[in-house]
Amino acid sequence: MSEDLSILSRSAEPADLTLAYGDHPDQIADLRYGSQADALPLLVLIHGGFWKPEYDRLHAEAMSCALAEAGWTTLTLEYRRVSGQPDQTLDDVMCALHTLPAQVQRHNGQILLVGHSAGGHLVLWAAARCAQLGLPIRLQGVLALAPAADLQMAHAMQLGDGAVQRFLGQDPIHRADVNPMNLPAPKIAVSILQGNDDEIVPPAVAASYCAAFPATRLLNLSDCGHFALIDPDTVAWQSVLSELRNLCSH
Repeated sequence: MSEDLSILSRSAEPADLTLAYGDHPDQIADLRYGSQADALPLLVLIHGGFWKPEYDRLHAEAMSCALAEAGWTTLTLEYRRVSGQPDQTLDDVMCALHTLPAQVQRHNGQILLVGHSAGGHLVLWAAARCAQLGLPIRLQGVLALAPAADLQMAHAMQLGDGAVQRFLGQDPIHRADVNPMNLPAPKIAVSILQGNDDEIVPPAVAASYCAAFPATRLLNLSDCGHFALIDPDTVAWQSVLSELRNLCSH
């Protein structure tokens, strides 16, 4: 199927506030308050783009606005994306999770991680890393949308024109610590939404992750590509909202 790419350039209402979690220009996050903020977890949204510097959080802003309109307070992270230096990206994600939620007053004290594509990899990695280290970050659940969850498989399939090699600067076999497949299972509820017609991150990648971590809830959506999952104007969007509400019950 042909992908509707309009979400990548769609404009959105400005954020209520932009917070910094470091000195680098990319160490920031856009904050939007939702009407049900006090009763719901804080959504920390991590955008995709195959970890490449040319893709930033702007393409996730329409999604962030729609989530805020649905009641959630959202933090849309930017992070450093330097090819061959994955630890900068990973350090930024963990630093943001450590420092930003305390600066946001209007949520119920819990955090839901939401990530798309490469951002899906990052939220699965962050959840596993928090479990591995026993960090006091109050994660309630993870929603990964078409995640690049298995770096070795994504590398073998040459997804994103060799995006995994570009991100890591080497074969992922040498950075097992970056691959969620090699980390402990997250200690929280994990859901994956995957479009059956996704050719950018095909369903086999999510299936591989779920085979390794069978407690993962996998929802395959028919007639759904890669970007429909972050587009509030699509049928798939209702599944995103529904699964976020489901994660709140855990």
